[in-house]
Amino acid sequence: MMTQAEFEALLQRYLDGRSRPGERQLVEKWSEQLGQEENLVLDRSMHEEVRTAMWQRIMQLTADEEIAEPVEEMPVIARPLSFWQGQASRWAAAAVLVLSLGLGWWLLQRHQQKADLASVKWVRQINKLQYEQDITLQDGSHVLLYPGSRLQYKEGLAGTRREVYLTGQAFFNVTKNPARPFLVYTDKVVTTVLGTSFLVTAYANKEAKVAVREGKVAVQPRQGAQLDATPAQPTFKGVVLLPNQQVVYSAEGNHLDKELVAKPAALTSQPLDFKKRPVAEVLAALEKVYGVNIVYDPAKLRECTITIAFDNEPLFEQLDILCKALNASYKRADDAQIIFESTGCKQSIKS
Repeated sequence: MMTQAEFEALLQRYLDGRSRPGERQLVEKWSEQLGQEENLVLDRSMHEEVRTAMWQRIMQLTADEEIAEPVEEMPVIARPLSFWQGQASRWAAAAVLVLSLGLGWWLLQRHQQKADLASVKWVRQINKLQYEQDITLQDGSHVLLYPGSRLQYKEGLAGTRREVYLTGQAFFNVTKNPARPFLVYTDKVVTTVLGTSFLVTAYANKEAKVAVREGKVAVQPRQGAQLDATPAQPTFKGVVLLPNQQVVYSAEGNHLDKELVAKPAALTSQPLDFKKRPVAEVLAALEKVYGVNIVYDPAKLRECTITIAFDNEPLFEQLDILCKALNASYKRADDAQIIFESTGCKQSIKS
């Protein structure tokens, strides 16, 4: 079975002019069979739409069990491709059919100056200003598009999913609609939400990052992404993020690293004023206010009490103050945790 990653790799090699031996000739032969004589050079700005529309067509066709009979009659010209070696499959044959018809159809549409494969108009927003641009989508969602960034989406957010494509940086405040998940595509990751607010950073040649302000989101690598994944049912390679958490994509190994954002925001207005209270109680309060997970040894803190009051300091500054008073320390750990380390104490402490 050909995966989406293999499909995208094949198509992207052709679009980038890096086809392997036999691949370019095969695609051009399909084009000739469709009556297209010009050299196939696709505008780079259209790569995303071609790839997405063709993959959706493959998914639609292969979901239909009746597709087996017609695709079995495809000519043997597809054999030069490596993933056709071995036992032929119905799925692979469907992919050949869609790839050939999809490219030819796109070229015909291009002659008519249409922008995509699905007879749907695309909206392109490019922020050429020196400040953030507020964009309201048709579903009521808001996008704060940063300078120099670009956003693309189908007019009316048409389709079973609300899908947008981002290059650069944008803050999303998405209207809730569990029946139609909201997906943000970058060249490295796919972010899926049902309704929440989060920041996506995806500049060219830089690391991709997704940070959550509120709610819950699912992030997965773009390569081989499972588009029906949700925050409630993430993929094996996916990561679920909660408020004040972010994920950084590592191109080496194609994986995601979850961590806390640099400046966690207070999620509640609970006062942080303690008089001779157990240190464990102080840590529990910080966990609740910032939605973080602080790991510590209860036995070492059993006899520790403290008098301390926090004002508007950021979380990590509050932890610095607490550690200084207790002669303790903390560190940020994997999976967005904070490890609080103390040797214990014998008496009440004032800060």
